[in-house]
Amino acid sequence: MESSDLIIVGAGPYGLSVAAHLAAAQPRLQLRVFGEPMSFWAEHMPVGMLLRSPWVASNLSDPLGALTLDTYRSSQRLDFASPVPLESFTGYGRWFQRNAVPEVDQRTVTCIAPDSGRFTLTLADGAQIDARRVIVATGIGYFPHVPDAFAGLPVSLVSHTSAHQDLGRFAGREVLVVGAGQSALESAALLRESGATVELLARTDGIRYLHQRALLHRWPLEQILYAPPDVGPALLSQLVARPNLYRRAPRRLQDRWGPRAIRAAGAAWLKDRLSDVPTETLRSVTAAAADGDRVRLTLDDGSEKLADHVLLGTGYRVDLRRYPFLDQGLLARIRAMDGYPVLDAGFQTSVKGLHFVGAPAAWSFGPLMRFVAGADFTARAVARRVAAS
Repeated sequence: MESSDLIIVGAGPYGLSVAAHLAAAQPRLQLRVFGEPMSFWAEHMPVGMLLRSPWVASNLSDPLGALTLDTYRSSQRLDFASPVPLESFTGYGRWFQRNAVPEVDQRTVTCIAPDSGRFTLTLADGAQIDARRVIVATGIGYFPHVPDAFAGLPVSLVSHTSAHQDLGRFAGREVLVVGAGQSALESAALLRESGATVELLARTDGIRYLHQRALLHRWPLEQILYAPPDVGPALLSQLVARPNLYRRAPRRLQDRWGPRAIRAAGAAWLKDRLSDVPTETLRSVTAAAADGDRVRLTLDDGSEKLADHVLLGTGYRVDLRRYPFLDQGLLARIRAMDGYPVLDAGFQTSVKGLHFVGAPAAWSFGPLMRFVAGADFTARAVARRVAAS
């Protein structure tokens, strides 16, 4: 059996950033990264998508801060700007990988199991590797949220936004989009522009767009009220951008601030693209059933809607139990709250040597962990912990 000091499972923005910092800080560390670079972004985000995150918050992290979007654009002689197109961001992530983490093993890890104070990882081809430390950086791909009302319906009638790479497949069809966040709103815009007949349905009291109070986003107020990652409302944005401060706040305040910082909203540039899309708010789906080759929805006011397809922009809910590669014995030893692992300052779980980064770290470090902008803080914190052990 092969052996390694440290294995990172996942090669997205967080996995690559952590790997870049560890490789630079400890050249002799036996470090291996498994996963296809930027695969979730390339395979589960729709063609034509634009990043909601501002330019400055869309950089991966290397120790010298040299491998930025600016460097990528200029070195490759590319022409793109903010909002960053999906294909440009995916290309940037792969360019970052080639420069910072050139050796990535694209085999899939199918099991992580404890083994006498270490870990045994099994790969899809049956190979096994022993490791002293494991960092899980597999993103949100395992956590799409499908409301109970839609359980059991075939994917031909109901699907999550993460299931589609090309929304052009719905051209000429009637699609009802459920949700009021960026994913739902942008998917609705892309569907309409691809030739589908679209309707939006949301539980919220209205569709919210970011930066609607222009005065707050002008110098010097913007610099005072909002941190560069631009996660959360005025002032709270500054706290969210400082995860070490955020995690020291009383839990009751964190539980109040977290939902406030990530409440459903879309980028301002989506508003005009959705101006003629019928929208019904303050409504939720209580039941859904197949009606021939269509789907019939019953709403909470007793009314019904009929569509060719329902697209769920209902977000993601982290739950460690949904990781198919976690050994059940290992899973039982991880202290968790509401599906999230409880992490220490180095992103380590209650199981020594096992770390989680990205969205699963949001309960411990706050909403920034749900965004690419959190990769820099995470990579530096993990590198410090590994160096100290």
